[in-house]
Amino acid sequence: MANYKIRVYQDLDYEVVREIFSSGMSEYVPSVCVHVLKQPWVLFVLTCTFLSLLVSSKSLILPVLAITLLLALGRHLLGYFWSLYIEHCLKEDLQDIQKTYMEGKGSHFWVAEAEENIVGTVAVKPSDDRGSELVLKRMSVRKDFRGLGIAKALSRQVISFARQGGYQSVVLNTLMVQHEAQRMYESVGFKKYVEFVLPTIYGKLVNFIISKYRYDILSAN
Repeated sequence: MANYKIRVYQDLDYEVVREIFSSGMSEYVPSVCVHVLKQPWVLFVLTCTFLSLLVSSKSLILPVLAITLLLALGRHLLGYFWSLYIEHCLKEDLQDIQKTYMEGKGSHFWVAEAEENIVGTVAVKPSDDRGSELVLKRMSVRKDFRGLGIAKALSRQVISFARQGGYQSVVLNTLMVQHEAQRMYESVGFKKYVEFVLPTIYGKLVNFIISKYRYDILSAN
């Protein structure tokens, strides 16, 4: 088991932190594709396309090739839109990490180090909805270092920071494909308090579910 330590973010960590976030989010593309494929309307379209081509062509090759092409095109489009989301994050709070997370009250950024390399990240900032609440963001651990308790340690670092700052709770958002992350947060003490479909055309079309979790500082004391 690799030893690790958690420390405060430094400017020298900038590129590595952004790379960890990008690679971590990119891992979800296959899971998102599977989620979309399970939607009833998608299965209906694929089935109708297959049967229509099978009847009209009286050949199995054409419908199989057509479905394969549609799946490949869908995978490409989902990957493209997912990359746009990643780029959006990199140009927002991760564009200037020092300013976003290290200069304001209630904001902070930590990294986890193992084997002299940064292998995990987490950040926190004040909630826009409640002044007594902090939002946990940018949790990510490199794939080869998962299962060592690093994510739990980073979560507890945020909770400790919130407790010392006199905040009442820590909240976070997860996506419908982040099953391992949800189980990890629940094991630390976070509780799901609301679940909703992303209120956009794309979100409703693919049933893009966001689950919100909260850790109540006062009830945990």
